[in-house]
Amino acid sequence: MQNRTDARWAGFVLLAVTAVGWGLNWAFIKLLLRDWPPLFSRGVSGVAAAVILAAVASARGESLKVPRSVVPALLVAAFTNVFAWMGFGTAAMVDLSISEGTLLVYTMPIWAMLFAWPLLGARPRARDVVALLLGLAGILVLFAGGQFAFSAGKLGGIALALSSAILFALGSVRTRAPLPIDPIALVAWQVGLGCAPMVLFGLAFEQPDVAALSRTGLTVLIYMTLVPMGLCYLTWFAALQRLPASTAAMGTLIVPLIGVVAAALLLGEPLGTREILAAALTLGGVALAIKR
Repeated sequence: MQNRTDARWAGFVLLAVTAVGWGLNWAFIKLLLRDWPPLFSRGVSGVAAAVILAAVASARGESLKVPRSVVPALLVAAFTNVFAWMGFGTAAMVDLSISEGTLLVYTMPIWAMLFAWPLLGARPRARDVVALLLGLAGILVLFAGGQFAFSAGKLGGIALALSSAILFALGSVRTRAPLPIDPIALVAWQVGLGCAPMVLFGLAFEQPDVAALSRTGLTVLIYMTLVPMGLCYLTWFAALQRLPASTAAMGTLIVPLIGVVAAALLLGEPLGTREILAAALTLGGVALAIKR
């Protein structure tokens, strides 16, 4: 019994490290985007993190070999779980505030609930409908203020953030069974395959000025590589080994809250009644969806 209690407390500590690291990253991304465009900046940090994760996997005795039969599934997972989730979400930050972007992206469990009906036969119940309505109400409250303008750039950011959430939800629902690859090696492959195209697209279409990276931008780039995409993935999987998946998923609701508060403190973004009410409504709906 004591060992089980110790494992749960260790799981909560690991989950807290994950949530804080991912939450702070939303504000830090804004700082890096002042120097580099979104796809290139996220891609560079992701490729570097993939190399580090592959080294960690090898050090732990995990095999990096991928069976040929699972390559198509791995490519789809890398697209939905990394390229769309991270790439689209980061690109949305160019036009959206942290509060807008994080709340839109973290509607992902609600979309997963909707996809589960036609794909898995999981018919929504009354609680699921309430979850959807709460999430939509939160989004409406967030964008009901006078500061929101229906400009083309703003709508583009909304489309990218929602695409990030929807595609990641679709990938989560379609992946009913884990791929036969060791866990850390699987993360390394997904991050690497998902982020390498971001670097290529960034070089081809964004034309980044590599020399424009400031000292602050370099610090953020190192942080993104080592913490959100390196350490936090490791602590996340370690937490899943010690906590029920539903408990760990509920813990991730802290991420957008930390992101919004960090943006207010570091970037001076607004944090008032409207943002707090929107967060309460949206995350309440997400919590119900995750509980399902």
